[in-house]
Amino acid sequence: MDKRVPILGEFREFIARGNVIDLAVGVIIGAAFNDIVKGLVDLIIMPPIGLMLQGIDFSKLQWVLKRDNPLTPENELVAISYGAFFNAVLKFVIVAWAVFLLVKLVNVIRRRDAADKGKAPPAPTPQELLLTEIRDLLKVQAGQVEPPKAPPTA
Repeated sequence: MDKRVPILGEFREFIARGNVIDLAVGVIIGAAFNDIVKGLVDLIIMPPIGLMLQGIDFSKLQWVLKRDNPLTPENELVAISYGAFFNAVLKFVIVAWAVFLLVKLVNVIRRRDAADKGKAPPAPTPQELLLTEIRDLLKVQAGQVEPPKAPPTA
């Protein structure tokens, strides 16, 4: 007997579970959302801030530890890019805010649904009571049920 077949069946069950598929969809949407946030920060938010600060491009701000020297074989610039870090922090704050708003919306919907489940069904309207009486009388006339012992109260 081949042991791979049960493993494939278990794997198929694992993949078919709702949470795995939901997670995959979330990762794909999250990656797309990341591109939107990157565009928002890099192309819309940071240019006006840089303009207000006399044309500074935050993504290029850095603290140089070692300048490049074209005369040496290791002519690499060593720097701490704090501007790019600032952009990354801003992107994180925007994503965190968006996730917070989404979770808040889901919680409001869940609370509303829980409150609706706890309510008693509304009392029947006078029209519904009348229609119920007519239905019951028609059933009695058709011989489907025995007549009620006490008259219904409205």
